[in-house]
Amino acid sequence: MVGRMQATMIDDAIAQLIDIYNTSTQLAKDTLENENYAAYSHVVYPKLTVEVLEWKPIDRTEPFGYVDKAGRYSAILSKPHIIKRYLKEQLERLTSNYPCDIYVEPSDIRIPPEYIRDAPSATEARRAGDVADIIPRPTLDEVHDAIIDGDWDAFNGDELPLFHFGPQRFDIACARIEHYTGINVEHVQKYILFTNYAMHTTEFVHFAMSELTAENSRYIGLALPNGQVIHRDAAATMGVDALDLASRFQMPRYDLITENGDGITIINIGVGPSNAKTITDCLSVLRPEAWVMIGHCAGMDARMRIGDLILGNAYQREDHILDKRIHLGNPIPAIPEVQKALEASVDEIYGTDNDLMRTGTVLSTDDRNWEWRTPQDLWNWLKGSTAVAVDMESATLATNGYRYRIPYGTLLSVSDLPLHAVPKLPAQAQAFYSNSKEAHVMCAVRAMEYLAVDPQRLRTRKLRRTLGEVPFR
Repeated sequence: MVGRMQATMIDDAIAQLIDIYNTSTQLAKDTLENENYAAYSHVVYPKLTVEVLEWKPIDRTEPFGYVDKAGRYSAILSKPHIIKRYLKEQLERLTSNYPCDIYVEPSDIRIPPEYIRDAPSATEARRAGDVADIIPRPTLDEVHDAIIDGDWDAFNGDELPLFHFGPQRFDIACARIEHYTGINVEHVQKYILFTNYAMHTTEFVHFAMSELTAENSRYIGLALPNGQVIHRDAAATMGVDALDLASRFQMPRYDLITENGDGITIINIGVGPSNAKTITDCLSVLRPEAWVMIGHCAGMDARMRIGDLILGNAYQREDHILDKRIHLGNPIPAIPEVQKALEASVDEIYGTDNDLMRTGTVLSTDDRNWEWRTPQDLWNWLKGSTAVAVDMESATLATNGYRYRIPYGTLLSVSDLPLHAVPKLPAQAQAFYSNSKEAHVMCAVRAMEYLAVDPQRLRTRKLRRTLGEVPFR
């Protein structure tokens, strides 16, 4: 195994990280196949270290690539090939702001074979007497968000954190993305839409197939939940009706892929704040540029109509799931860049008649049947609220976006007015859905495309913390 190497070029450093990881994972497969278990001691994650040699004032508008002091910043990484472009951008930003030396070396942390794709089973190896301990097991002791959540020890050691996640935290997140969505994590794009409905993902597929056959389209493929990837040449001869959109997985995912990974992913996350937290906990390791919720909601104002759009600009957190991670006293700000993109897309799809769109507070609850309370209980619950809409996921997605420093937004469609004698009933709901689904999805899609043209507009300082921040975005 190679030792510590100083990289004079950023591309060389990233290539070395990938080479160490690939060499380690191939060694793991060979070791388990050949039963030469002692060699597994060299199956380790790569380590990236940046020595910031001198602190100096930089452009105050910089949203990342900033440090509070000179020193040694490091990260032990897994699957560096997945975040190759991200690493390049972050290193370029950091080294352009300060004089730095970059080092790459094997770490002293071994890779559990369960996190290596296509690795043979380690069951027999772990029964092999004295060498069994050489084969590490996945351990939740190494799966935590100490860096993300600003743990004191994480930021007050000899080496300061460079990246937000440890390698097993990265690995388990990737494994769970594939477990919940069913398809390869490498396909996940940088702009992510969340929904609760298969009809939204079907509309997205219609758009995707049209784009794949359009001249000069930036999209090169569509990954389906069954694992099939449809490329441009095949899309020209296939109709949507011929596609198998079924999935046995909990959160079906569709990736409209670009060459640079800055396409659009849509995931049907199901219902509830727990699902919203689960999937964003995992997707966060891939450092997406933005995520947006496009679900349905209950309208809270009698002047609303079924099908009106709600652009969330504040969140009332009654979902409870992140209260211990982000205190309720911490404001969850709207991200203006996302808001502007969504407003512009609504204008494009619906025209400039904005009577159907309203900005306001979205209240997210963990009680699907919240409206079944007595009238007095509802009165006491809502009398101090300015919420214009109630759903179950938006506040969770926004709060976890705030927590993970990933820009977020919400564009909901009013499906019922439970406080004003218009509850959600199956017949009325289906009529509403059939009339609204295409336009609703396309508003979110166009907003993401608008943001992808210039992702720098998303590089907001609003998500940088007062304390406990790392140099990388």
